[in-house]
Amino acid sequence: MKNIYVLSDSTGETAERVVRAALSQFGGSDVRIVRLAKVSNQQEVQQAMTTVSHDGGLLVYTLVDSTLAIAVHTIAEEKGLMAFDLLSPLLHSLSTFLGTVAQSTPGLLHQIDTDYFRRMEAVNFTVKHDDGQETRGLSKADLVLVGVSRSSKTPLSMYLANKGYKVANVPLVKGIEPPEELDGIDPQKVVGLIISPKRLVEIRTSRLVTMGQSMKNSYADYEKVEEEIAFCRQYFRRHPAWAIIDVTNKSVEESASEILRRLGNQA
Repeated sequence: MKNIYVLSDSTGETAERVVRAALSQFGGSDVRIVRLAKVSNQQEVQQAMTTVSHDGGLLVYTLVDSTLAIAVHTIAEEKGLMAFDLLSPLLHSLSTFLGTVAQSTPGLLHQIDTDYFRRMEAVNFTVKHDDGQETRGLSKADLVLVGVSRSSKTPLSMYLANKGYKVANVPLVKGIEPPEELDGIDPQKVVGLIISPKRLVEIRTSRLVTMGQSMKNSYADYEKVEEEIAFCRQYFRRHPAWAIIDVTNKSVEESASEILRRLGNQA
């Protein structure tokens, strides 16, 4: 078995993924990837290079500190090791193209990757917990939005998910008891959404027109809508610790900012 050493001043995860992507072009090659992470000074470079030179494996390194990168390159040449600098040529080209100097901060790329995957995980969670689905998972949500149909629950949920919050939303329907799980959630995580009957009728009417359905549908009947809103307010009064947000005539961005501000998580 041949070894490929991945030397990095951060975790080495990003560099390892690049190596594995390249290895996929070589079928089932018998290769072991060994990560040498958090290398941050000359002494650690020397120790890492001693490990690599022990069996003459291939070295792939990502070091934003040019002094350390040069040290690795020099030692590799002295010991006759195969070594590939994965980062320095790209940083040099980007610096020339952008007309600025790289920050040389270890771990920035990994941080970007981590943030990306955190947002994707939040989006996946939010999609699975949209409109009252999977109520058993409500306790795992960062935020739970509660309100009547067409009160911006889903758009708000997806907007907040793209900021990295795992959001579930639960519809309130007059005559149907809300899921018991709502009562077991930390009230600081729950936000009730209120909207004026007039605005809700406008939104629902537009929805019916878009779907080609009859305008006589009780879904957009003003009196029925008023009853729904009254039911909603009554239910919210049973949960005084919940934050209540009026979304009438507010954009998704405005409502989301108010929600995060109320919860002490200013975006």
